[in-house]
Amino acid sequence: MALRMLCSKTWNIKRIVPLISTNYLPKQLQNEKPSSVRWSSFRSSEPVGDIAQFPEVEVVQNPPEWKYVERLLAPRTVPKPVPKDSYPSGWKPANPQPELKYVVARTKNHMLPVYLRRAYRGQRRITAVRHVEGDIWQLEAELRYLIEKQLNRPIITRVNEMSGQIELKGDHVAFVEKFLLEKGM
Repeated sequence: MALRMLCSKTWNIKRIVPLISTNYLPKQLQNEKPSSVRWSSFRSSEPVGDIAQFPEVEVVQNPPEWKYVERLLAPRTVPKPVPKDSYPSGWKPANPQPELKYVVARTKNHMLPVYLRRAYRGQRRITAVRHVEGDIWQLEAELRYLIEKQLNRPIITRVNEMSGQIELKGDHVAFVEKFLLEKGM
């Protein structure tokens, strides 16, 4: 209503012309109002017609060909990796040492849960280690000692015992992953 009043006063237009052109519509629909044509409803589609013209379909509960379809479907869970001597991607399966007091559990995709978080437009980098079980303080002390030895300066760490997470200030993802792989995790 306000647009109609604005148009009539400003440009002296008595009627608003619809912006939708009907030239692209099929001939039987060109005379219809745009509001009466419903493109997304099953009611606007043509009726199926006589069902006898379609072939009969037999529903089989367990056909022998179904095994080929099952091969194409994605599995519901990530399968356990097949044990090999080495993998082309460099991935190593978990084989933790029994004398350790802590364990870093793998993710559901069998990957190490070591992540890099960026904040403040990439200026703050925090390395996060998740799924730590056991003595989380010993793992934090070992990581802090090795990283400080490598950098020759102290680093800031944060330990969350409840969620089993360790955060290290800086980008140390490659170093932490290498350390965990050496420990067999």
